[in-house]
Amino acid sequence: MVRIGFVGSGLIAWAHALGIKAMIDGGVLDAAITVVHDPRQRRAEGFIDAVGSPGAAAVADAGEVAAGADAVFVCTPTASHRGAVDEALAAGRAVFCEKPLDRDLARATALVEAVTAAGVPSQCGLVLRSAPVFRSLRQLVVDGTLGDPMAAVFRDDQYFPIQGTYASQWRADVAQAGGGCLIEHSIHDVDILRFCFGDVDRVAARTANHAGHEAVEDLAAVSLSFASGLEAQLTSVWHDILSRGSTRRVEVFFREGMVWLDDEFRGPLHIQTSDGSETRACPSPAWVDALPLADDAVGLAIRAYVEADRAFVDAVAGHSAPEPGLEVALAAHRLVDAAYRSAAHDGEPVDFRPARSAPASGPTQG
Repeated sequence: MVRIGFVGSGLIAWAHALGIKAMIDGGVLDAAITVVHDPRQRRAEGFIDAVGSPGAAAVADAGEVAAGADAVFVCTPTASHRGAVDEALAAGRAVFCEKPLDRDLARATALVEAVTAAGVPSQCGLVLRSAPVFRSLRQLVVDGTLGDPMAAVFRDDQYFPIQGTYASQWRADVAQAGGGCLIEHSIHDVDILRFCFGDVDRVAARTANHAGHEAVEDLAAVSLSFASGLEAQLTSVWHDILSRGSTRRVEVFFREGMVWLDDEFRGPLHIQTSDGSETRACPSPAWVDALPLADDAVGLAIRAYVEADRAFVDAVAGHSAPEPGLEVALAAHRLVDAAYRSAAHDGEPVDFRPARSAPASGPTQG
């Protein structure tokens, strides 16, 4: 049995914990949630009650979580990730660290180096990689049935997550978050574009701040040029339309077909070719649908996390390397960092190709 601990008991911790509990109750995992820490003791206690783990203990710090668990889920505000990870490493515990890993590329790199040196199993929270719709999109690219991918348009929007369901005031504080919509939310997007289409050669970006929270952008417009020849445009927006939660729409033009989706979990994929149009279902594995979770919006949202969480716990139990590992998150951090550096130099591109470097006056390769 794998003992699971949580550092942080906010919304993302709930998503993981409720899914883990459903997998335990459904006989999918041999595990137990044993220990939880949150700076607000009552919130940790409420979390334990809500996820149905009455045997778990609410403890005083991350060190106690590491002492009472085999695998630690780090679900704190970004700036607190490193401290919780260090406690897990000191105890030799496996680590699941939410994204972004840290506030900037240098800190994220140092975190990954520390985990690598410790040799513990580790996984990052880039859960879109396990979404059936993006796996299906990636397979279309691999199969080549629609020809070469040419252009992608990716829109990611949600209301500013200091309000509503998220109610995460720390996301308006650059010292806690490291930035705004680009690093905090669209690090998922640059990762999934890389997952589907391969390596990126060049990044150019502009950012803007409409809400007025210092150094926390709420608009990012990013251009990514891929080694394959694909050109992608990513628009990331935090707005104040409270009726719009996290929403993603992706359109991809291949030589011989156009594909679009507007549901980031199960799709469907809409495919148009010269022969007509097709709507392709992207179901979850049968075991995901069989879990004891409600068939409502909340249950569907929790299901979006269970494949990644099962992969991590199974890897810990089987003494194998979890995927996606922290090096995957670090690659996404490099792209986000390049976008920020480009925006700081009025959109000057950052070139990742060895044969070409950015002008000396602008941002350098990273």
